[in-house]
Amino acid sequence: MSERGEEGERYPILIGARDGGYGAWCPDLPGCVALGDTVEECKHEMREAIAFHIEGLRAEGEPVPEPSGAGVYIELSAA
Repeated sequence: MSERGEEGERYPILIGARDGGYGAWCPDLPGCVALGDTVEECKHEMREAIAFHIEGLRAEGEPVPEPSGAGVYIELSAA
Protein backbone atom coordinates (compact mmCIF):
# COMPACT_ATOMS: atom_id res chain seq x y z
CA MET A 1 0.00 0.00 0.00
CA SER A 2 2.10 2.87 1.30
CA GLU A 3 5.71 3.55 2.09
CA ARG A 4 4.57 5.18 5.36
CA GLY A 5 4.53 1.85 7.15
CA GLU A 6 1.87 0.00 9.04
CA GLU A 7 1.04 2.79 11.48
CA GLY A 8 0.51 5.25 8.62
CA GLU A 9 -2.24 3.04 7.25
CA ARG A 10 -4.54 3.32 10.27
CA TYR A 11 -7.43 5.42 9.03
CA PRO A 12 -10.48 5.61 11.31
CA ILE A 13 -13.78 4.48 9.80
CA LEU A 14 -17.40 4.74 10.89
CA ILE A 15 -19.79 1.82 10.36
CA GLY A 16 -23.56 2.07 10.49
CA ALA A 17 -26.43 -0.35 9.90
CA ARG A 18 -28.24 0.29 6.61
CA ASP A 19 -31.17 -1.56 4.99
CA GLY A 20 -30.24 -5.02 6.32
CA GLY A 21 -26.51 -4.49 5.81
CA TYR A 22 -23.76 -2.11 6.85
CA GLY A 23 -22.18 0.98 5.37
CA ALA A 24 -18.82 2.51 6.23
CA TRP A 25 -17.05 5.76 5.47
CA CYS A 26 -13.73 7.33 6.33
CA PRO A 27 -13.84 10.92 7.65
CA ASP A 28 -10.23 11.49 6.51
CA LEU A 29 -10.96 10.47 2.91
CA PRO A 30 -14.12 12.21 1.67
CA GLY A 31 -16.06 10.06 -0.78
CA CYS A 32 -14.43 6.83 0.36
CA VAL A 33 -17.28 4.46 1.27
CA ALA A 34 -18.07 0.74 1.32
CA LEU A 35 -21.01 -1.61 1.92
CA GLY A 36 -21.28 -5.15 3.28
CA ASP A 37 -23.84 -7.65 4.50
CA THR A 38 -21.96 -8.08 7.80
CA VAL A 39 -19.68 -5.84 9.85
CA GLU A 40 -16.67 -8.02 8.94
CA GLU A 41 -17.50 -7.88 5.23
CA CYS A 42 -17.99 -4.12 5.47
CA LYS A 43 -14.57 -3.72 7.15
CA HIS A 44 -12.94 -5.87 4.46
CA GLU A 45 -14.57 -3.82 1.70
CA MET A 46 -13.53 -0.60 3.44
CA ARG A 47 -9.88 -1.71 3.58
CA GLU A 48 -10.00 -2.25 -0.17
CA ALA A 49 -11.83 1.05 -0.75
CA ILE A 50 -9.22 2.99 1.25
CA ALA A 51 -6.35 1.37 -0.68
CA PHE A 52 -8.09 2.11 -4.00
CA HIS A 53 -8.87 5.69 -2.94
CA ILE A 54 -5.27 6.39 -1.93
CA GLU A 55 -3.99 4.78 -5.15
CA GLY A 56 -6.28 7.10 -7.13
CA LEU A 57 -5.10 10.18 -5.25
CA ARG A 58 -1.48 9.29 -5.95
CA ALA A 59 -2.18 8.56 -9.62
CA GLU A 60 -3.73 12.02 -9.97
CA GLY A 61 -0.84 13.69 -8.13
CA GLU A 62 -3.14 14.71 -5.28
CA PRO A 63 -1.94 14.79 -1.66
CA VAL A 64 -2.86 11.81 0.50
CA PRO A 65 -4.41 13.03 3.78
CA GLU A 66 -2.71 11.89 6.96
CA PRO A 67 -4.84 9.68 9.20
CA SER A 68 -6.42 11.71 12.00
CA GLY A 69 -5.82 8.98 14.56
CA ALA A 70 -7.77 6.42 16.52
CA GLY A 71 -11.45 6.81 17.18
CA VAL A 72 -13.00 7.03 20.62
CA TYR A 73 -16.36 5.69 21.73
CA ILE A 74 -18.44 7.70 24.17
CA GLU A 75 -21.33 6.08 25.96
CA LEU A 76 -24.16 8.31 27.11
CA SER A 77 -25.83 7.21 30.29
CA ALA A 78 -29.58 7.43 30.58
CA ALA A 79 -30.52 10.42 32.69
